[in-house]
Amino acid sequence: MTLPQPLAPLHDLMLNLRWSWHPPTAELFESIDRAGWAASGGDPVAMLGLMRPGQLAALAANEDFLRRLDAAVADLRCYTGEPRWYESGGAGDVAALPRAVAYFSPEYGITAVLPQYSGGLGILAGDHLKSASDLGVPIIGVGLLYRHGYFTQSLSADGWQAERYPADDPNGLPLTLLRRPRPGERSPLPPGEVSGDPVQVTVMLAEGKLLTAQVWLARVGRVPLLLLDSYVEENEPALHEVTDRLYGGGTEHRLRQELLLGIGGMRAVRAFCEITGHPEPEVFHTNEGHAGFLGLERIREYQGDGLSFDEALERSRAGTVFTTHTPVPAGIDRFPRELIERYFAADGANGGLPLDRVLALGAETYPGGDPHVFNMAVMGMRLAQRVNGVSVLHGEVSREMFAGLWPGFDTAEVPIGSITNGVHAPTWVAREVSELGDAQAAASADPARLWTIRRQLRARLVTETRRRLRESWRQRGASGAELTWIDDVLDEDVLTIGFARRVPSYKRLTLMLNDPQRLASLLLDPDRPIQIVIAGKAHPADEGGKRLIQQMVRFADSETVRRRIVFLPDYDMALARFLVQGCDVWLNNPLRPLEACGTSGMKVALNGGLNLSVLDGWWDEWYDGGNGWEIPTADGVEDSSRRDELEASALYELIAKSVAPLFYDVGADGVPQGWLGMVGHALRSLGPLVQADRMLGDYVTRLYAPAAHASRALASDGNATARALAAWKARVRGAWPDVRIEHVEADGAEPSLGAVLGVRVTTTLGELTAEDVCVEVVYGRIGDDDELVEPSQVALAADDSAQPPHTRFSGLVELGQPGPFGYTVRVLPSHPQLASRAELGLVTYPDAPAGMSTGDLR
Repeated sequence: MTLPQPLAPLHDLMLNLRWSWHPPTAELFESIDRAGWAASGGDPVAMLGLMRPGQLAALAANEDFLRRLDAAVADLRCYTGEPRWYESGGAGDVAALPRAVAYFSPEYGITAVLPQYSGGLGILAGDHLKSASDLGVPIIGVGLLYRHGYFTQSLSADGWQAERYPADDPNGLPLTLLRRPRPGERSPLPPGEVSGDPVQVTVMLAEGKLLTAQVWLARVGRVPLLLLDSYVEENEPALHEVTDRLYGGGTEHRLRQELLLGIGGMRAVRAFCEITGHPEPEVFHTNEGHAGFLGLERIREYQGDGLSFDEALERSRAGTVFTTHTPVPAGIDRFPRELIERYFAADGANGGLPLDRVLALGAETYPGGDPHVFNMAVMGMRLAQRVNGVSVLHGEVSREMFAGLWPGFDTAEVPIGSITNGVHAPTWVAREVSELGDAQAAASADPARLWTIRRQLRARLVTETRRRLRESWRQRGASGAELTWIDDVLDEDVLTIGFARRVPSYKRLTLMLNDPQRLASLLLDPDRPIQIVIAGKAHPADEGGKRLIQQMVRFADSETVRRRIVFLPDYDMALARFLVQGCDVWLNNPLRPLEACGTSGMKVALNGGLNLSVLDGWWDEWYDGGNGWEIPTADGVEDSSRRDELEASALYELIAKSVAPLFYDVGADGVPQGWLGMVGHALRSLGPLVQADRMLGDYVTRLYAPAAHASRALASDGNATARALAAWKARVRGAWPDVRIEHVEADGAEPSLGAVLGVRVTTTLGELTAEDVCVEVVYGRIGDDDELVEPSQVALAADDSAQPPHTRFSGLVELGQPGPFGYTVRVLPSHPQLASRAELGLVTYPDAPAGMSTGDLR
């Protein structure tokens, strides 16, 4: 795009996606051509590209606009250049933090203008990058550029979901090609300035076939996002399509995408750092298993430095973080083992890696596992020293799902932690609410003012709903004369409930339809009516999800209720903003505990809305009895229809007897004081917790910094520590079958609170020494099934009281828990470079039960 010279600074503004969450910059663009801004969907590149030369010339002569443009550019430069939380020591000693983090994700929801996302995973990734920019965390994002993105959704006349895949030309998006500067040019080049040849990366596929990709650069504030694109001349026609659609194609197509994301993405990061001088990442964060092959590329790199496979594996693992987002095995990518064999054969993608070791990384070698598949999540966990779920409850579910990878350990000890997701407030909070200040300030705002804002946001949602509903009906074949009723759809003074998300069966889109007559009575209540706005996409291959949508649409089409309940097709970020800002209540009713986190309700809370939800995901963690409502669950009921019936009935009861009465209980001034009191409490209790800044701070302090420390430790002395750790692990694994507990004895302390129990354990360690192991007493209350409940551990110290080949360990245990008491002992590998006691999955217990009850402690 060629602009008049006075308007050249617009390039910097429009090619930095900060405008998508920075209202002053967006308002500057909107002031150029309000009609064009609206027609482009708020896309500055598209809007400016459609302007006539005369319009641009007039704008270039507008002194007031040029002053505002200069101020906006200066503000952006200040934002991207000044030290922020990370550089200013907010996370602790800056020298101890990673110099850079590479963040890999298959999708990114930055803005609706860049449709590279399908749902929560992508929106979370986008919010992660935006908060990294705001906090100054030096992240490099890595993904794929899908020419058709995710599908756009419409409805047929009978309410069936239809998909279209419109093509996006990257040249018309806020992106620039990553290029190598010509000799003598400075680097890095300003965004939008064309220079040398585009950077290309290549990945070897099966049978020696080469896949090439170019790299597009998106600026997300301070954060560079690298997007790989296979539509290049060097590829044969079939390989152009590797980056055609998000989550499209068959199994082999998905494998090619994931090889490009992981291996090609690593090579793009190396090229970007070389060209721009950006610090090389010390930590690599894999957002779900799709990018797991990056670990293989890092192993290949380290082997090039002279390390063996095992040494390179340890070097790579230390600096890798893996985040799992799925609570169900069906959500995990699993490839046929023979397909991986074909792609990682000698002339394929292995790059010199031993095929048997590659296959072992993704093997489901645990009870119930399938020996014929390669599991991407399993590989991700084996390639990362730090693994986390995305809420406390999801962490528990993940430990149960993957417990087979760490046999012999209680579920609670499986080394999968949790960092609860958060949302990027500047993206999702309405301007009217943010002008009140932060969540604490909004909670303390004058109730009448807050209620006025809530009515404004509800009215805005009503207007947008009518516009989208009319467009949808026209797509379904209705004429304008048939649609006059849409002018009366929804009411800005009626309690508005939102439900919007992907449509897999476990999210239960149609739970509210369990008793259609009862729902209709709530919608049409003459005194306390409700209205519901619904949106969501089913995966194109999910016929069951499409049937659920059709069922919902047919109900909403009924003349009786259609002014009170609507289904809006093509759920995207633009629609999501209207929904989370305008709804009074956000409904979430998944099958517990199958919601990993569910962040849409967080966005509603920050806008002064309330949550009505099953205790799942983040709501299980932060619901306190007064900041929204809990939908009771029938967890023990095995009949799914009966369970739905019970939970739907509870939902109807809550709306009729708690939610609606509180909303409509208004004073003489028309303000519902009780409702706003609950809103204020929700803002105060949830505001500091649900934001992505909190989430990212947790990642930095709890995962990124420890990973950087471990990575540096293993790299010390020319990777000597990595070599030593790999050798130690090999020695321990080889010797472990000979590790035994020979004898356990304890003194005769009376079982009373505060008493001390002396424990002595005689072991045979074979080729290992006392320094290689930790001998523990595991003790605690005994449950109904004779298991230890919430056990504690005490390490015993080696002494010289036993004769070889035995080693004795002894120590004291304080009996400090009331109730039935018991204990056992165990031997674990021990090394300062292990991140958890279960890391190697090795543990030895006595052949005969050493645990014993010592009676009730009182």
